Amino acid sequence: MPELPEVEQVRRTLSGKIEGSRIEAVAVLLPRIIRAPEAQAFCEIVRGKQILAIERRGKYLLLRLSDDWTLVVHLRMTGRLLLCQPPGCERFARIIFSLSNGACLCYADNRTLGTIHLLPSNSLSELAGLASLGPEPFAAELTAERLCSLSRGRRIAVKSLLLDQRIIAGVGNIYADESLFVAGIHPARPAGSLSCDEWAALLGAVRKVLAQAIAHRGTTFRDYRDANGEAGSNQLYLHAYGKVGEKCGRCGETMARIVLGGRGTCFCPSCQR
Repeated sequence: MPELPEVEQVRRTLSGKIEGSRIEAVAVLLPRIIRAPEAQAFCEIVRGKQILAIERRGKYLLLRLSDDWTLVVHLRMTGRLLLCQPPGCERFARIIFSLSNGACLCYADNRTLGTIHLLPSNSLSELAGLASLGPEPFAAELTAERLCSLSRGRRIAVKSLLLDQRIIAGVGNIYADESLFVAGIHPARPAGSLSCDEWAALLGAVRKVLAQAIAHRGTTFRDYRDANGEAGSNQLYLHAYGKVGEKCGRCGETMARIVLGGRGTCFCPSCQR
C-alpha cells in the first residue's frame, strides 16, 4: 500500500503540472470508485472547476478545486494517479479527467480498492478516516513526550501503535519495520514499556526513514508508480522490511519474521530489543 513517501511523491510530480488547469471533461469508467456524491453529480460538479492546489494529509491526496470543493483520493493498495496524453491512458483506468492544458489525469486501479470523494472543503471532517488522523510525522506538535504520554500503560505492540493513523499519520507496514530497526527496538515490545528516551530515538528514526524514502521517490515492489509513471528506488535501501532469512546488515544475525496485528513484521532478534 502506498504510504506517506509514495503519496508525497505523487503530489510532488503533479504539483506545478496541473495546478491552474481546469477540468474540461470527466469519464467515469467505474462509478463505484466514487464514494460521494453519485457519479452523475460528481461529473456535473467537477466539470469546469480549476485545480488550485494539491496537498497531502497522511496517505490521502487532496486536490483543492475552485468554488471551495476538494477531491479526496485514497490510493489504498494499487491505486495510481497518473498524468498522460490522450488517447494513451493507463490500461486499468477507472476515471479520466481531461484538463485544459491538454493532458489527462487518470485514476487507475487494477484491484479497484481505492476511493475518491468530492466534498465541500469545509466538510472534510465528515470523512471519518481523514478527520481522525493524528499529527504528520514531521509536525512540531508530534514530540517524544506526546508519544510517551499516549502510550503510557498500554500493552499494545509498539509496531501496532506506529500503524495507528490516529497516533501518527502516514506510517504503514514498510516504514514501521524500517523505523523500529533503525531505532533498535523490538516490534513486539509493549508500547508502554518504552522510555521517553526510546520514544525520542524512535521518532527520530521515523523521520529519518521517511525523509530517505521521499528522497528516493518512494518504494516500489510491484504496483506503485508516481504521477509520471516512474517507479521509486527506496526498495534498494531497506534494512528490515522483506528481509526475512537474510543476514542483518548491522550485526549479521538472521532476520526473523512474526505477525503482529495481522501484519507481517521483519526484525533482527539480536539488534532489536
